Amino acid sequence: MRPAPIARWLLRVLALALVRPRAVGWASVRAPIYVSSWAVRVSQGNREVERLARKFGFVNLGPIFPDGQYFHLRHRGVVQQSLTPHWGHRLHLKKDPKVQWFQQQTLRRRVKRSVVVPTDPWFSKQWYMNSEAQPDLSVLQAWGQGLSGQGIVVSVLDDGIEKDHPDLWANYDPLASYDFNDYDPDPQPRYTPSDENRHGTRCAGEVAAMADNGFCGVGVAFNARIGGVRMLDGTITDVIEAQSLSLQPQHIHIYSASWGPEDDGRTVDGPGILTREAFRRGVTKGRGGLGTLFIWASGNGGLHYDDCNCDGYTNSIHTLSVGSTTQQGRVPWYSEACASTLTTTYSSGVATDPQIVSAAASTGSPPQALPSQPGLLTSLLPHRCDLAPSQSCFENANPGRAQWLTPVIPALWEAEAGGSRAAGGSSPLDPPSPILPLIYIRKNVSACAGRHNSIRSLEHVQAQLTLSYSRRGDLEISLTSPMGTRSTLVAIRPLDVSTEGYNNWVFMSTHFWDENPQGVWTLGLENKGYYFNTGMLYRYTLLLYGTAEDMTARPTGPQVTSSACVQRDTEGLCQVCDGPAYILGRLCLAYCPPRFFNHTRLVTARPGHTAALALRVCSSCHSSCYTCRGGSLKDCTSCPPSSTLDQQQGSCVGPTTPDSSPRLRAAACPQHRCPASAMVLGLLAMTLQGLVLCSMSMDLPPQTWLSRARATPTKPQVRLPAGTRSCQLRK
Repeated sequence: MRPAPIARWLLRVLALALVRPRAVGWASVRAPIYVSSWAVRVSQGNREVERLARKFGFVNLGPIFPDGQYFHLRHRGVVQQSLTPHWGHRLHLKKDPKVQWFQQQTLRRRVKRSVVVPTDPWFSKQWYMNSEAQPDLSVLQAWGQGLSGQGIVVSVLDDGIEKDHPDLWANYDPLASYDFNDYDPDPQPRYTPSDENRHGTRCAGEVAAMADNGFCGVGVAFNARIGGVRMLDGTITDVIEAQSLSLQPQHIHIYSASWGPEDDGRTVDGPGILTREAFRRGVTKGRGGLGTLFIWASGNGGLHYDDCNCDGYTNSIHTLSVGSTTQQGRVPWYSEACASTLTTTYSSGVATDPQIVSAAASTGSPPQALPSQPGLLTSLLPHRCDLAPSQSCFENANPGRAQWLTPVIPALWEAEAGGSRAAGGSSPLDPPSPILPLIYIRKNVSACAGRHNSIRSLEHVQAQLTLSYSRRGDLEISLTSPMGTRSTLVAIRPLDVSTEGYNNWVFMSTHFWDENPQGVWTLGLENKGYYFNTGMLYRYTLLLYGTAEDMTARPTGPQVTSSACVQRDTEGLCQVCDGPAYILGRLCLAYCPPRFFNHTRLVTARPGHTAALALRVCSSCHSSCYTCRGGSLKDCTSCPPSSTLDQQQGSCVGPTTPDSSPRLRAAACPQHRCPASAMVLGLLAMTLQGLVLCSMSMDLPPQTWLSRARATPTKPQVRLPAGTRSCQLRK
């Protein structure tokens, strides 16, 4: 090799080393790193793609979406990572008349959003589900209504899922699972000495950890089916994200994602072309036309003053963005302020705060906010099986409304120098407007009044901006509605020193929900930093999404609640319920949950009453029963998965459950914390008939696990190193 080529080769290697990503993926604000795969759209499907592959030396990895128009190609003769695109293959594809569109893939940096904090593994410690001292998720009341996720499928898009975990195996759904890092159907995480790939299993545990199996805690939607997609443990591209979000869209009801661009306070990044197409297809065609529900954690960049409106996943109108709150109702230190966040759920603050329990410890991991929300929606879906994405947003924004809203009608308004007008595209401001220390742009819009697509009640509002600025993080952008509501689209970000500004970036706000959009909208841009900052606003487009119906005129309906307790004893246990409810400890429930049976108990007459009082109560079944008609060993009517029912004896026989002594449980269920978005998953799951709220961990040796007494294949040997695995949820 001659000296000159050697020198060029060494310089190229050095350049790659300097920009090589430190973890999975790559952020779009850095120089792009091109990989050896392409996304291609052709008109004649797989046959035409095979011809292209043979002609140009590609390997066809299959369709990206189920309809077979977009395909994933890889070329083995192209360097795995490069600072420049491969111009030869670009020209070949560009000249082929059958190729409608193509794109060489680039690395995308995506980080898991989670905080690990020790927690106690008992259900009594799952304060966010059964607290009487302060507000909780009202999970017990929902379970009392039969809402536990039955028939709902949730898929966790993350670093994989331990499908044989003792708290997950019975609810595991292989159709909702896949490995897009290695392209095989097994989503088992890759085990490493640092145990870094446990995030997905933890989030899955928040959603659908098994109930009444004698192991750790319980998921918010413990009867939901749970799957996992391994897509964060390797090269992450637009194709990988799109395929993950498009997996089995007619089978999966809810997709949960506790990850996103770096929460470093200076990144502005979002989904690529194919991922945006996956979102659009999901909400319009998924789940039998009702639309797929995408639940996203809002971000953990609070320490860096980040704003999740700079995250194109959480500020999308196609996702339900979930924030966090502590048990005391305070904002956690890691939480990001954001106008696009639609709802919040419980997570943990500092290490001294009560934590969320995970599947690893059945009740031992602090709740990640995101997984619990899918769990709650999962629990409700069976009850509201026609719940659409816009309707799930409505339910979160208006929890007291009993009805569902009609499909969302989008209206687009663009700002021009001469005034506002309705249009299907955006136009530049002519001339561009200089961004002074403080400027306002006011536009009067009619919201298509008198037309077929008029809007009376707002849902999402978007402002799409193209502007330059000398220090992007010093610019605060706000939007004020005709009704006077001011929403900060992005606050100052001290660490964002970029001079790139925003290029067609879409900011979103949910602060105007149910408002009438007709009137003057005011966009404000204010310099909050260095006095000599300068910039120009080139384009401003206002997008309104809502319904023709006046949603504020709808009556509120009853919520899913249990009867109130009207009399308690000195220990706080309920003695008398208000209404036809069953007493269970401190609660009044519509019916008795598993492991309890209902009966009537006579108590001494109260002062002023001549007859004894008949109370409807829930009493414990024998420990071997799952459901029963009495409290004895032979009163069982159904059994846990580890046992079978002897019909003649009325008893459960089979392998015993793992030792449930405090010593063993403490070893099996390390305490960890998961993100708040995991909790929202659980709540969503219950809404669709399933709630989810836990993390998973593997702490017991395989021989102590529950054996499967079900018509399913024998549990394979666990490929785990000795030691303990625990879980964490994303806040």
